[in-house]
Amino acid sequence: MTQRSPQTEADRPELSVPLETACYIAIKARELDAKEDADDNEDGSNPTDDNEMEVLDEGGDDPALEEITSIIKALTIDGQIDLVTLMWLGRGDYAASDWPSLREEAADAHNEHTAEYLCGTPLLADYLSEGLSLIGYSCAEYEEQHL
Repeated sequence: MTQRSPQTEADRPELSVPLETACYIAIKARELDAKEDADDNEDGSNPTDDNEMEVLDEGGDDPALEEITSIIKALTIDGQIDLVTLMWLGRGDYAASDWPSLREEAADAHNEHTAEYLCGTPLLADYLSEGLSLIGYSCAEYEEQHL
């Protein structure tokens, strides 16, 4: 089971997305960020060629990206809403006490592009981890078991 930050059960919102799933998505998103950082550091022959290569790369098949996208799409709508809420919370614009209103806002904004929205967010892994931490959950034990 995944370890939770010290906080009473009553203080934590009940998540519709399984904690292990949120942690797994965060780990995979971190892998994607690492790949993108490595790609960004490659030397190109010149700026014009680099831009052309980036256009070609955007449509590439990435198994990790496809996996995250399919996992998010397979979640219930409430689970998808929780992921968006966690990401928004983790960006630092809100406090844990804002969870109910922030979740309502995420529910209002929900559409069929949630997976693409989340996967297209730079620092998604950090935001999910921080959002979980702010509401009293942690991926530490999950990461120890799976990394």
